[in-house]
Amino acid sequence: MIDVLLLLMSVIWGTNYSIIKAAFRELDPQAFNAARMGIASAAFLSIIVSLQLRPRRAVNSIFQTPTRMTRRDWLELVALGIVGHFLYQYFFIGGLALTTVANSSLLLAATPVVIALLSAMLGQERVGPRHWAGAALSMVGIYVVVGHGVTLSGAGVKGDVMMVAAVICWAAYTLGARRLVARHSPVGVTGLSMTCGTLIYIPVMWPHIRQAAWLNLSARTWISIVYSAIFALGVAYVIWYAAVRQIGSARTSVYSNVIPIVAMITAVLFLGETMTMTELLGAAAVLIGVALTRSAPQTRPSEPCEP
Repeated sequence: MIDVLLLLMSVIWGTNYSIIKAAFRELDPQAFNAARMGIASAAFLSIIVSLQLRPRRAVNSIFQTPTRMTRRDWLELVALGIVGHFLYQYFFIGGLALTTVANSSLLLAATPVVIALLSAMLGQERVGPRHWAGAALSMVGIYVVVGHGVTLSGAGVKGDVMMVAAVICWAAYTLGARRLVARHSPVGVTGLSMTCGTLIYIPVMWPHIRQAAWLNLSARTWISIVYSAIFALGVAYVIWYAAVRQIGSARTSVYSNVIPIVAMITAVLFLGETMTMTELLGAAAVLIGVALTRSAPQTRPSEPCEP
């Protein structure tokens, strides 16, 4: 079941590339991001508050857990909000606006390797040879698919650097939340940390928000904002952390390599682009790499430290 949900997450995030790129034609990237973060945070808070009114035993642990929040938990939520929502979202949206989809996809494909390396260094998970082989094969597949379009010169350099920063922030966010998602629900951790990040993001980006022509936006752009908020920042985030809690951060992160493949297929279906045999082989390598990683012996995550 978790694999099906992770594939759904990949579809959501993969299609989100084209959706937000199109919205940038009408709306400043950081203003777009502030709007979707505000909507997503409001939706999460509404769910969290409504669940408090229901008997805890009647709600799945993905949505609610009986563990009480401690001072350490709140401090970690604020830190996660800064790293995983304020900084990550700033670098991701800014980088995507400045560089190409090919460069973005390839750089973000390094996420599983970064997470696996940091996870092994911190002793959170044992990363075996088969997992490394699967991650490496997926990376090769990503390069085959988009590597021919990668450039490291010109105006896109700043965007590429921002995407690298986004990868580092996302890896730190994923690993940093391990203890919290073991104690609390993915919905609670995601929603509260996102709210913390949004409360910082909106004031910092206020000049971009104020200058945006909100009343002149098309219905398509508003739909893009809502879709990206509810599905990309809401549903997909919850799936991500539910998977981190169930199968570990290293294995979960490998599914991020499927996202560029979804983006490519979306372009073929809706933009009329063609897919070459080389690209098909690259896509196959990515999917085989994911399957290889999922078939690896179960890693042993470290036990979360109780306060």
